[in-house]
Amino acid sequence: MIISKTPFRISFCGGSTDLKEFYQHKPGAVISTAINKYMYITVNRKFDNQIRISYSKTENVKHVDEIEHDLVRESLKATGITEGIEITSMADIHSKGTGLGSSSSFTVGLINALHAHKGEHKSPEFLAKKACEIEIDVLKEPIGKQDQYIAAYGGLRYFRFNPDDTVSVEPILCQNSIREELQNNLLLFYTGFTRNAREILHEQKAKMVDKKEILSEMVNLASELRDALRQSDLTEFGALLHKNWLLKKQLASGISNPILDQYYDKALQAGALGGKILGAGGGGFLLFYCDQEKQAQVKEALKELLFTRFKFESEGSKIIYTED
Repeated sequence: MIISKTPFRISFCGGSTDLKEFYQHKPGAVISTAINKYMYITVNRKFDNQIRISYSKTENVKHVDEIEHDLVRESLKATGITEGIEITSMADIHSKGTGLGSSSSFTVGLINALHAHKGEHKSPEFLAKKACEIEIDVLKEPIGKQDQYIAAYGGLRYFRFNPDDTVSVEPILCQNSIREELQNNLLLFYTGFTRNAREILHEQKAKMVDKKEILSEMVNLASELRDALRQSDLTEFGALLHKNWLLKKQLASGISNPILDQYYDKALQAGALGGKILGAGGGGFLLFYCDQEKQAQVKEALKELLFTRFKFESEGSKIIYTED
């Protein structure tokens, strides 16, 4: 049996510039961090030659092509495993459409576990690149590359998405005390509703040419955010988070809505310096930067939402259990 553990993520600045429609013309950039919410994948030999997959439903099939779960089917094909295997998945946060990159964490963790099942160790770069191939090239999902890379590498990182399809991965170098203060000043709230990311992302991709100036400004904000962390300027971090959100809302009609705007405004009025909706938008989790002395007021202003504690995760996808 093999068990992999892969973190979810929070993205701060530059989201949508990791879409090929943008970075094939001009490099994109994203800053994100892995967090201590995880996807767990177990892989085990099956006593017969059939395939069993258990997630929100259970599949028992004889051939890989019969598998309904797209990510499982294509991951098995990519690793050359065609029979005699059982796969199960569990997650700390189960809802789809929450904006924490769960689908890519699933893919990265599954690829990691399947290769470990074959006795192979794969690097973070391999895991991220292979997950991108499966999700973007094979399944034609309208997504970018940031989720796969942060799930594979972990940590707090600056990613640069280059026109030649390579990705430059750079850890954010800042004082440990600043990293801890940043973690303590971030507040995460679950709105209670999710969204269909595909619809929002399809609209973004269709409008990519018209929005290229906004996206270019978001790339610049990612660099400014990296500099603010290097210079231990967390007040500027909060301000840049707010600027990025104002720009992101202009990319597609479904990213925000009157309910989300109302929550966001309440948080700022209560003392938050900036924030954003995570992921494609439209629902899921709201993130805010707020100094600790004002956090009680923000929590009170958003008391109808589910406050969710988290910490930064320094490691990416890893194998946590093996047994012959």
